[in-house]
Amino acid sequence: MVEIELDGRKVEVPAGSMVMHAAEKAGTYIPHFCYHKKLSIAANCRMCLVDVEKAPKPMPACATPVTQGMIVRTKSDRAIKAQQSVMEFLLINHPLDCPICDQGGECQLQDLAVGYGGTGSRYEEEKRVVFHKDIGPLISMEEMSRCIHCTRCVRFGQEVAGAMELGMSHRGEHAEIETFLGETVDSELSGNMIDLCPVGALTSKPFRYSARTWEMSRRKSVSPHDSTGANLIVQVKNNAVMRVVPLENEAINECWIADRDRFSYEALNSEQRLDRPMLKQGGAWQEVDWQTALEYVANGLSRLVSEHGASAIGALVSPHSTLEELYLAAQLVRGLGSDNIDHRLRHAEFANDAGVHWLGTSIASLSTLQSALIVGSNLRKDHPLFAQRIRQASRHGCAVTAVTSAALLKRPDAWALPVNAMLGTPSQWLDLLAGVATAIAEVKGVVSPLAGTVTDASRLAAQSLMAGERKAVLLGNAAAHHAQGSSILALAGWIAQETGATVGYLTEAANTVGAQWVQAHPVQGGAHAAAILGGAVKGVLLLGVEPGVDTAKDAKGLASCDMVVTLSPFKTNLDISDVLLPIAPFTETSGSFVNAEGICQSFHAVVRPRGETRPAWKVLRVLGSLLKLPGFDFETSQDVLAKARAKPLQLDNRSSGPVQSPHVVPDPVVASIYQLDGLVRRAPALQATADAREEVGA
Repeated sequence: MVEIELDGRKVEVPAGSMVMHAAEKAGTYIPHFCYHKKLSIAANCRMCLVDVEKAPKPMPACATPVTQGMIVRTKSDRAIKAQQSVMEFLLINHPLDCPICDQGGECQLQDLAVGYGGTGSRYEEEKRVVFHKDIGPLISMEEMSRCIHCTRCVRFGQEVAGAMELGMSHRGEHAEIETFLGETVDSELSGNMIDLCPVGALTSKPFRYSARTWEMSRRKSVSPHDSTGANLIVQVKNNAVMRVVPLENEAINECWIADRDRFSYEALNSEQRLDRPMLKQGGAWQEVDWQTALEYVANGLSRLVSEHGASAIGALVSPHSTLEELYLAAQLVRGLGSDNIDHRLRHAEFANDAGVHWLGTSIASLSTLQSALIVGSNLRKDHPLFAQRIRQASRHGCAVTAVTSAALLKRPDAWALPVNAMLGTPSQWLDLLAGVATAIAEVKGVVSPLAGTVTDASRLAAQSLMAGERKAVLLGNAAAHHAQGSSILALAGWIAQETGATVGYLTEAANTVGAQWVQAHPVQGGAHAAAILGGAVKGVLLLGVEPGVDTAKDAKGLASCDMVVTLSPFKTNLDISDVLLPIAPFTETSGSFVNAEGICQSFHAVVRPRGETRPAWKVLRVLGSLLKLPGFDFETSQDVLAKARAKPLQLDNRSSGPVQSPHVVPDPVVASIYQLDGLVRRAPALQATADAREEVGA
């Protein structure tokens, strides 16, 4: 540790720290623009100049290493005058856009200009003008004349997103940030550049000119998309969601969110929203009141049970639903005497394990891995924030091996990090994994549970897993959906056990772990998702599910059902449903998601439900009451959560069966980044991105 004196106070920081780090520890604010705690040091804005005793001139706090006994003054006349001079320099070419700038009210330059700017300008020449650039549907570069060349956006792309899509061209007053060759910014994390920009040069295209920051209220929430459970701040005006930004949580999403977390809110105000219950009568859809719709459903379910038995009832539930909704759906189906419920909509194998499959380690630990073996994952697109953490680990020496297919590793930069790829069709993944196990067995003098061909790549993967202390075997979405998923898990578990690594699933959806926790899947031999979609039941409830896009099989098998009830925020499943019940999306209901790490995060509604929309947990509670089922007398979602959590969460990544020999299997169904759920599918800006165009073959 090194001790310095900062504004008359003693501060101890680790050797190699900068003066800025000491100031942060002491709680002393030093004005800055280019410095950011998650990015490398550039020292190009010079706003953080401080007075260092015995130094010939003011020094940048972000780039001045501490030394034993150093004396620093951040508020001396010398420091203040230096900072004021820098501010005058920055404002020379800055346009007077504050009245119409989207960044107004939350602009670092605006805030610091109040304290360090002059009352007038000595600069009388014409200001520089930078022409606007079109870099895609998410980020606006209409006002690049505001740019102060802090290069935060450039460093973010290079260091965090893994793709240097922006850079600085030219020098002096001709310098500007651009993509070069007219390219677009296509990173799945690109929206974070908007947050990083301190001056309003980069702004949100979908939000542009929609509201002023002081007009909006801010409410905490949790992302309903992938299994990170990213913490959000949802900004609301006139009971409408206007913008979504990250809420910092170092243990989960740090200070970043993926673009689908940020921009999917557009779907909440979509014309496709379902506002009132609807019944299909004579082939035509008619709006009805809630009592009529719920009584119709309750009477229909009762009739089917009496005529065909309880096994005639089933439910398909989305793993993007809240824990409370999944629990009540499971209780409803089982209360009727059926075990036909499933959340594993894209799976090809339906092994029932007693434990709950999860990440196997903490999310934060992904940033410090020394070795990782990742099986069946399009990592960067399936789990953008997990990929970002593994990318940081890779920058510090983590060896990453991928057992995957060419389709999931389309380009050399598909993961935007160095990868030792072991490519093969999905039917070959088990054999590729067996090669790693065999290489480990040869070194340790044990017998592999499945003999495989040892290649240079598998031997390298084995060596990296046996070295170091922090290592993980991670199974992606395609591995979870695989027809030999349990064998892949069993072999991965053996590899992890022999090398001292953790093993776990990256897990697909916001509540995949929660769905397993409340047993939203068959436990007594009931029909699984593929069987239900194949027509194994007479009546089915679809909770947030759109067969054909959310499922591995299409909806043709549901044509034989006597009654199909869709609970959705959107007008969907019109061709197969008999009843549509409008349920609230995550912004209009309270609830909980359990992320890949097993952390249960609760949230409240941020706006009132739209039209006649109702929270799904309330709809299911009333249905249970109409069916005279016990255990549905809940007053609040917190009551439901307490009941759901009464059973302990048993995280367990053991496989239920032995390793089976590899054989030809169908390709697993994996949802692409902007087709994952109903919200992202209906967000216009996301559907205009390069990723979305690539998904539909454009």
